[in-house]
Amino acid sequence: MVLSKTASESDVSVHSTFASRYVRTSLPRFKMSENSIPKEAAFQIINDELMLDGNPRLNLASFVTTWMEPECDKLIMASINKNYVDMDEYPVTTELQNRCVNMIAHLFNAPLGESETAVGVGTVGSSEAIMLAGLAFKRKWQNKRKAEGKPYDKPNIVTGANVQVCWEKFARYFEVELKEVKLREGYYVMDPAKAVEMVDENTICVAAILGSTLNGEFEDVKLLNDLLTEKNKQTGWDTPIHVDAASGGFIAPFLYPELEWDFRLPLVKSINVSGHKYGLVYAGIGWVIWRSKEDLPEELIFHINYLGADQPTFTLNFSKGSSQVIAQYYQLIRLGYEGYKNIMENCRENAAVLKEGLEKLGRFNIVSKDNGVPLVAFSLKDNSRHNEFEISDMLRRFGWIVPAYTMPPDAQHVTVLRVVIREDFSRTLAERLVFDIEKVLHDLDALPAKIDEKRRAEERAKNGAADTRKIQLEITTAWRKFVSDKKKMNGVC
Repeated sequence: MVLSKTASESDVSVHSTFASRYVRTSLPRFKMSENSIPKEAAFQIINDELMLDGNPRLNLASFVTTWMEPECDKLIMASINKNYVDMDEYPVTTELQNRCVNMIAHLFNAPLGESETAVGVGTVGSSEAIMLAGLAFKRKWQNKRKAEGKPYDKPNIVTGANVQVCWEKFARYFEVELKEVKLREGYYVMDPAKAVEMVDENTICVAAILGSTLNGEFEDVKLLNDLLTEKNKQTGWDTPIHVDAASGGFIAPFLYPELEWDFRLPLVKSINVSGHKYGLVYAGIGWVIWRSKEDLPEELIFHINYLGADQPTFTLNFSKGSSQVIAQYYQLIRLGYEGYKNIMENCRENAAVLKEGLEKLGRFNIVSKDNGVPLVAFSLKDNSRHNEFEISDMLRRFGWIVPAYTMPPDAQHVTVLRVVIREDFSRTLAERLVFDIEKVLHDLDALPAKIDEKRRAEERAKNGAADTRKIQLEITTAWRKFVSDKKKMNGVC
């Protein structure tokens, strides 16, 4: 006789993931559950939710690297459990970080002697790097003012209104006034002449952007250096320059080697760059390099020994993973100058393909420049019927994430779309994006024009209560026709 028994809930052999009780009810979202669940169920539940995220490869809003070679992926996973800050336990990782600092310093033409080592540090990203550079400028300025017996409680920093939000964070967190040079239509970067006019005795530095987030344009650091040098001579000040090369630091040396923006200019005292942008590393790595030891006050460096040996550290964060540092070193030795140059040239060519495709549509003004970060920023020539935000929203139907945004003051009336060209954005994808943008424009043209709120208010004041039923009927009818026409179309998106 065959004996049978009822399987218990703990008998995983009879539970497939989607038939198990763990996916039949919602798990707690804001409090830990009382009981454990099988690892397979936990994996599947999280994996299912993550499917709703966008595809990083199609996220054209981001400058951050979304693809690396499989060999580097293996190195990353092999070192993911190493704590970067534990220098005594992981001396090779520390050595690789120091090699990266020196390679980048030489790339930026730091004035180093034959056996002299560079001054710099790896950070989580350019935001931390900017905080560190800003603190160094603030402390050095304060020390000088104290020595001269002058007030040191009102430091300021001069930037363009196009700076990334991390500069605003620095100013607010560390109590430094941010003096912004306003933009204007057609000129979307900091004007060096206006920036120098705003410099006073309390200015700790002027921050120039090598690759504006808004349109990829490089600011004229050479002109800024020359104008500021002249003002320093007239006033007796020694106001320095910091270059925020988060996006352009790994582009300019390869595409525009003759461009003077780095330590070749005497007033440039520090530079930050994002390794996880065009340094071609996954998110989580940035670098800040100082011109010399004199530009980084010793009092900001901490020395600890409770991890094994004396370890100098100058970071806002303490513990962090080693993976991205190792990945940066992999890219630097794997690609070399030749490899980076080839990749940047390819990005620039694909940006040109996208730009030409958009120009052929005849509907857009190109806001970005040919020289700069390989991106294409563009705006509608006529947005009276539909605007850039609607284009951005409808492109998501095809998986594309293309941001739309307004410019900072005094060009806030200008709205643009921006496509960042990364290493993994091929020419085929560029051509496909133009094709999908054309589709979106066609679909938007088939919809009723958006009704201007001001005109509606004027009509209500003139004619009394607006006939909202008539407006709703018009929109509903148009949408029904649009959906019906789409169903009749043959072809695959």
